[in-house]
Amino acid sequence: MVLLMMGCLTQRCPAPFVFTPGEGWSYETPGNAGDWMRDRAVEQLEVAQEKYDQGDYKTGIKASKRLIRQWPFSDYAPNAQYLAGLCYEGMSKDEKAFNEYQKLLEDYPTSDRYQECLNRQFEITTRFLNGKRFRIWGLIPLYRSMSKTSEMYEGLIKNGPFSDVAPKAQMNIGQAMENQKEFTKAVKAYETAADKYNKDPEVVADALFKAGLALMQEAQEAEYDQSMAGKAIDVFTDFITLYPQEDRVELANQNIDSLRIEQARGSLMVARFYDDKRQLNGAMTYYNDVLDILNRLLNAPEHPYALEARQRLSVLKLDPSLPADTASQGDEGSQL
Repeated sequence: MVLLMMGCLTQRCPAPFVFTPGEGWSYETPGNAGDWMRDRAVEQLEVAQEKYDQGDYKTGIKASKRLIRQWPFSDYAPNAQYLAGLCYEGMSKDEKAFNEYQKLLEDYPTSDRYQECLNRQFEITTRFLNGKRFRIWGLIPLYRSMSKTSEMYEGLIKNGPFSDVAPKAQMNIGQAMENQKEFTKAVKAYETAADKYNKDPEVVADALFKAGLALMQEAQEAEYDQSMAGKAIDVFTDFITLYPQEDRVELANQNIDSLRIEQARGSLMVARFYDDKRQLNGAMTYYNDVLDILNRLLNAPEHPYALEARQRLSVLKLDPSLPADTASQGDEGSQL
């Protein structure tokens, strides 16, 4: 009886579950039990490739992973590992695909598939950057995560810091941070790109411009503090100075003008605050700052902010006891 039971355990069971000695249990489509298994690594790879080409990704994964388990040091193992990643991509299981490519990069660093795996990892991560949802338990697409996306890009850069996709990955970390409205972190990511890939003028120019845009967005969210606007102006000015022939120079100049107006708005908000509190020296200082920005830097003396600042200054100089809203009565153009 014992011999009979041992003999049964060494035989493959009918579908849908098959036990293979040394490999364990696997699910099989009825009628096809074990037809993907071969006794030689080269033949096993041929089956894996054939299943992938046919769109039978589940069987392709099983065939690929069997090769890796049985012949991990063969010349065919790296290609099997790569095929496993492709099969998971074919099933839209991008996280698992990313991890399969990572295994190739770690286990077979001399493989001629190395750069291809980096490219695939970049494409996968960019899909998550563009809004693809991560799966819970690897099954249900549920949530987006720019933090997790950034971590994937960072892993890719670590795998190939000077690969073709590494600069783009570093730039995309900045974009992921912007998507989270983490503008300071975005600027840092762009600065890292400009510093690390300083020999590539296209990367440096793009990093400078996008750092300026990130600072500009942060400035627009600030009510009083316009230090970010000043930093953005400095970055755009550096961009124009370093790359005067760049296509985005005109846009950079337009952004500087917009930031000057943003600085004037911030100064006007502070002036109004001091005016309401009857702290007139502070109010007049900031009203004058509004005029300095709009008259001297932008040559826009008729801008509504300038009109309000000039009108309020004239009132305060004549009779500083008047309430702050006196100057704006009847002047719709002075309202923000």
